Amino acid sequence: MQINRQFHLTYCTNVHPGSDWKTTFGALEAHLDQIRASVSPNAPFGLGLRLSDRASRELDEGDRLAVFAEWLRSRNTYVFTMNGFPYGNFHAQPVKEQVHFPDWTTSDRLEYTSRLFRQLAYLLPEGMEGGISTSPVSYRHWHNSPVKRDEVMQIGARHMAEIALQLIRVESLTGKYLHLDIEPEPDGMLENTADVLDFFHRFLLPEGTEILRKALGVTAHKAHALLLRHLTLCYDVCHFALAFEDPGFVFLEMEKAGIRVGKIQVSAALRIPEYDPSNTDLISALQAYNEPVYLHQVTTRTDNGVKTWSDLPELFQEKQIYGELRAHFHVPIFSESFGVLGATQREILEVITYIKSHPICSHLEVETYTWEVLPGQKEALSDSISRELNWLHTHLKT
Repeated sequence: MQINRQFHLTYCTNVHPGSDWKTTFGALEAHLDQIRASVSPNAPFGLGLRLSDRASRELDEGDRLAVFAEWLRSRNTYVFTMNGFPYGNFHAQPVKEQVHFPDWTTSDRLEYTSRLFRQLAYLLPEGMEGGISTSPVSYRHWHNSPVKRDEVMQIGARHMAEIALQLIRVESLTGKYLHLDIEPEPDGMLENTADVLDFFHRFLLPEGTEILRKALGVTAHKAHALLLRHLTLCYDVCHFALAFEDPGFVFLEMEKAGIRVGKIQVSAALRIPEYDPSNTDLISALQAYNEPVYLHQVTTRTDNGVKTWSDLPELFQEKQIYGELRAHFHVPIFSESFGVLGATQREILEVITYIKSHPICSHLEVETYTWEVLPGQKEALSDSISRELNWLHTHLKT
């Protein structure tokens, strides 16, 4: 839904199972009408669509894409953003670091992303920009030397530049502006502001400028500008909270570098006010979040930068006391605390305050995909999603 003619607000459908198109569409049929009725009963409702590779291929078969577009129109719903980070199954079985596979060094990731953009260009209403969030190139721990990491970044930059070339041609033919939103996260090749700036300056802009210059017959200056138009940042609030970076700092650094923010994923991390391995209540509370499907990196700020544990079981081996820790477990954005644990809701409120006076991005997507593994008593999924959207809507309007 659109708020104050500035922001398009939605939730990401990666919260629903979606290994194939039948499952994906079935989840939309089960939940969309109720959510839309709760949060946008009298106005068009925007949707953040997640398609696995298999679901996307099956959507291409026959007239399914056209039928789906008509189904959306009949429900006063539009798609303006997609999540192209998880390639395969994202529910009910271990995902962990495989969420990065295949990475941006592969033709599979390139072809998948290209297909998603073609589908988004078809579904996107006229006069509206569209974006797709994607992985931070690869998983850091798969590449064990600086030379190998630079090679991965270089190949990833070339493949992303090919996507930019596709999006330039789409805009030239249709007038629809599309952007690829690169999403840093803990243990990704891109984790924080410094990583993003380094990737753009050492790899993406040099490699991409030359690719676009040759393919389009334009100057290097024009090619540079086109890359920055179509390759943007996905600012996931949870992920940057895990990097202990304030929103104002990140947004200012991106602005100085000419890097646009294409999408803001509104999400909260789990906050551990203080870690003491002898505190049995704390350890018991954290153990409830130690589940087998997703990676839950834990971070803390030290004098030497941010320290990261790759998953909760690694943290439980610690014998040392630490100050505040943050865990990569997306918790409901409307809650400040979970018993002895907290949440990084304050960072969401800081982002909201910032974008009200500096509308750097129009795409806002709530991304709490963990409802089925969230400990404790839960309400119906449609009600939970609606509650998050209404909470965000209220804070955006006040």
